[in-house]
Amino acid sequence: MGHLEQIKQLNRMLLAEMPQYRKQAEAFPPDEVSQRQLLRSLINVRPPVPASEEFLRAQDAYLSQRLAEQGVTRLTDLTPVRPGLYLWRGDITTLAADAIVNAANSRMLGCFVPCHGCIDNAIHTYAGVQLRMACAELMGRQGHEEETGRAKITRAYNLPCRHVLHTVGPVIHGGVTEADREQLASCYRSCLKLAAERGLHSVAFCCISTGEFHFPNEPAAQIAIQTVREWQRNHPDQIEVIFNVFKDSDYAIYRRLL
Repeated sequence: MGHLEQIKQLNRMLLAEMPQYRKQAEAFPPDEVSQRQLLRSLINVRPPVPASEEFLRAQDAYLSQRLAEQGVTRLTDLTPVRPGLYLWRGDITTLAADAIVNAANSRMLGCFVPCHGCIDNAIHTYAGVQLRMACAELMGRQGHEEETGRAKITRAYNLPCRHVLHTVGPVIHGGVTEADREQLASCYRSCLKLAAERGLHSVAFCCISTGEFHFPNEPAAQIAIQTVREWQRNHPDQIEVIFNVFKDSDYAIYRRLL
């Protein structure tokens, strides 16, 4: 089966599950780029319900091929900027750390906005529908939305990392308060504590809260670096940390601060 037909097959299976989107799907041209966009859109809006074995096999094969095309970055490919600290600019969904950190929202189910540019959307898209189902199970047991500054852990499914750490950062309305700063620091501490409890040795952090949650980039980076270095001093040689950035501006900030 060709790559385009593989994508179209997945789209047909998703539309059979969710016929309410057939009309919107007809607007997507039949070329591969458009059909990829349709597939991501359908995965984004799919509720956390069980999927058929046929769909999961087809999805996992597609995501495996996508990852092979993108290429995987491993910790051994990186050079530390300080002992136990790395700075890497790239796509976190292609990083093979023990865990990557997802900047989640309080529902912890991923982003439901089709093809949205947030990291929550990307991680759930390329992990596959299993990740949303796993998060829904966690949240169902918890019985309430996730508190800011806490962390949860799941498998990574089709991502090259082993686990995903999900944390909810503070949402900024106006100026940054001391409570906001403490909550952001708590995100980093909670993720590292949970990773250590699970015996993980490498964690990649995205720039938590700086996107849709509007935490200013420079103070967010300062808090991230300060909190991680303090944790590493108190827990020497336990977890190596990668600061993952995507924008040139964030890379410049972290490079200067480190």
